[in-house]
Formats: sequence, structure tokens, C-alpha cells
Amino acid sequence: MKVPIVLTAFGTTTSAHQSYACLEEHIRAAFPGHEVHWAFSSRMVRDFSHQRHGRKGKGPPEVLEELRAMGCEWAVVQSLHLLAGHEFYRLVAEVQACRIRTAMGLPLLWAPDDYHAFLKALAARLDFAGKEEAIILAGHGTDHASWITYLGLQYLLSQRFGSQVHIGVLEGQPSREEVVAAVARSGVKRVRLLPLMLVAGRHVQEDLAGPEDSWQTSLAAAGLTVTLEATGLLSYPGVIKIFQDHIAQALDIIPARDQSSSRRDIAS
Repeated sequence: MKVPIVLTAFGTTTSAHQSYACLEEHIRAAFPGHEVHWAFSSRMVRDFSHQRHGRKGKGPPEVLEELRAMGCEWAVVQSLHLLAGHEFYRLVAEVQACRIRTAMGLPLLWAPDDYHAFLKALAARLDFAGKEEAIILAGHGTDHASWITYLGLQYLLSQRFGSQVHIGVLEGQPSREEVVAAVARSGVKRVRLLPLMLVAGRHVQEDLAGPEDSWQTSLAAAGLTVTLEATGLLSYPGVIKIFQDHIAQALDIIPARDQSSSRRDIAS
């Protein structure tokens, strides 16, 4: 049996789970013969899925233990996180406690090559309609040290696309207030608001597009015409390609014959 791949996400309580189905289709095509399994790290999401849809979502330890019981010696656990923050490192700790040997596929933005591949994926979506339009990528944010990921991405975006593209987050910095003020000062009249999130779930529906106290209402109050593109990053072919590359890197560190090497590894 080829090494199984466990796609591991926080999860979503909205119809955005369709994005996961699309990702799975691409992963199966890219890695024929490898079984693809799902794990969801959020207990709240797993409980919601069970109560609402009668489907019992599984956490990473449960999926890995089932694979071990089936006779698998190794598994690839692919993190479906934007960056290496609290949730990613909690996942690493959970996986390390499991008895099956594992290789970890890294978050979307990890190495410099990931950032440049992401810019390339984004470029296909940034069809500027002239200098009267700004683009805002709104992410979740974090109080983890990895919050500087957003600042690094902003620097690279500015280098490649100029001052028309802005990064903002729901929690932390750059804040909504800072970004709205910067866009308003720039003199543009139109704004395209894009989620900097893998799926367009509840945060997009409420925090970005909600009828009250949202990014959309704040931008409109500043006199800007706002167009929300409510699709997550998993709708970008180039983003899926980054995750495919991370899975391939994780598979590459698994010994072809020598199964006695370190039980837990992180692809780098």
C-alpha cells in the first residue's frame, strides 16, 4: 500500500466544505494510488457536522490510529493552514503523540518559494481596472509570532504589484481601521475585497460581508464602492499546486526501504 495522505484542516460549518472536495479531487489526481483521508482539528466543527449532517468528523489522532490499525507504517499529514501559527503547532504536537510514523506537509506560506508561488497564483486574479481600484486581501490574523507572515507578504505584494494591494486581518495588525484609512487616503474610488483564507466560511460571511460592522460596511462608509469576491484561496489553482508540492516534499523524506529512521519528521 502506498503511503496514505491525511488532509488536515480546522474545518468549516458552512457550505465552504465544497472547496475541500475540490482540493481532494486534485490531490487524488496528483498522487494516484495514495489513499486520501480527512481530519478536522476543530472539535466544534466535528460536533457541528455530526449534529447537523449526521457525519462524524474525525480528529487527526483518530484518523492516524485507524491507519496504524490497518497496517500502515507511515502517513503524510498535510496541514491546511495559511501559516505556521498556533493551530499548526498544535497539530504537530498531536501528530507527534501518535504511534504511526508521519511526515508533515507544511502550511501554505512557509519557505520563500511558497511566497513567490503564491504571488504568481494571485497575479491571475489581480486584473486591475486602472489606478482607481485597490485590492484588499483580508486574513484572519494571529497573536502567534507568525503574525509577521502578513507583513512579509505585504512587502512582497508591494514590490510586485505596487501600492494598490493591501493586506489586513480580522485580529491584530494590519487592522481594518488602518487598511480602510490607507485606502481612503490613496484616492481610489473602487475596492475589491478578497479573503486571504483557504475557504470562504463564516468569517467571510460575517466579518467581511456582514450587514453591520464588517469590512464591507466600513469601506462603504469611507465612500468606496466595494466588490466582494467571496471565494477562498483553495479556488486558486496555484494555491492547490503549492499544497501538492508540500505533499510531494513530505513523501520524499519517507525512506523507500529503511523504515527505522526517525519516527517523526517535518519536510523543509
